[in-house]
Amino acid sequence: MPIDFKQDFTMNPGVVEGLSPLVTRVLAPNPSPFTYTGTGTFIVGTEKLAVIDPGPDMPVHGEALMKAIGDREVSHILVTHTHRDHSPLSRWLKERTGAPILAFGPHGAGRRAGLEGEDVEAGADKDFAPDVRLADGEVIKGPDWTITALHTPGHTSNHMCFHLSEEDTIFVGDHVMAWATTVILPPDGDVRAYLTSLERLVAMNPALLRPTHGPEVDKPARFMRAIIGHRRMREAQIVGHLEAGIDNIDMMVERMYREIDPRLFPAAARSVLAHLIALVDDGRVIADPAPGLEARYRLS
Repeated sequence: MPIDFKQDFTMNPGVVEGLSPLVTRVLAPNPSPFTYTGTGTFIVGTEKLAVIDPGPDMPVHGEALMKAIGDREVSHILVTHTHRDHSPLSRWLKERTGAPILAFGPHGAGRRAGLEGEDVEAGADKDFAPDVRLADGEVIKGPDWTITALHTPGHTSNHMCFHLSEEDTIFVGDHVMAWATTVILPPDGDVRAYLTSLERLVAMNPALLRPTHGPEVDKPARFMRAIIGHRRMREAQIVGHLEAGIDNIDMMVERMYREIDPRLFPAAARSVLAHLIALVDDGRVIADPAPGLEARYRLS
């Protein structure tokens, strides 16, 4: 099943965009190959507000958020995960609103040990520390909204999605994006955990997904099933390359990602690494030495 990407999304930074009776979005001016048109910060509620993914450490974006908030109270600041395009402005926003920051935990919570660190543009916010650590299934309420926190590891080990009950909408952070596939970056990213998290959201069958970057996903179950199929196809490609004697990640990336912006090759390499780690864990592949970007791989 092909993935029906939406790649014609346009929006101007700083503009307050009303999306539904309960949801408003403000776009940060941080476009890039990783963030698409930029980070979309969501404001939920009409009286007391929840802010989801405040965004990068850019005061100009903070001022745009404060203008959108106006004289209303912010009761919760929710963070899907700790990449620098999502979480850093939470501290700035807390100082100005007094609202607590809620998230699954600091960067690396649940990370497997022994693999190389991250080196991508939207890297880790290692200074992030939530005021409240959310558990999977925990419910946060405002006067006119109810949000359930869902631990969805995969893109990062501490990734959370937030389900808005009143509109059957899930704010999915980087777990699902309508414009491109999600990058899985070891050591914090995990392909098997990612697929399990996707299956969980498919089973929920929500009406709508709102990613932090780009447009909404209006046929979520179908779209996520296509992503799952795509990931399985990538894994089959990797196994095919190993069968053909291609034993290193760089050569695989050159063959598998010819259509993407070359600036994304380092992230693509880590995505291939994530699949290879899973195959090693499954006992189907052997790495020499331990799994990493420079290792050589062969079928077991």
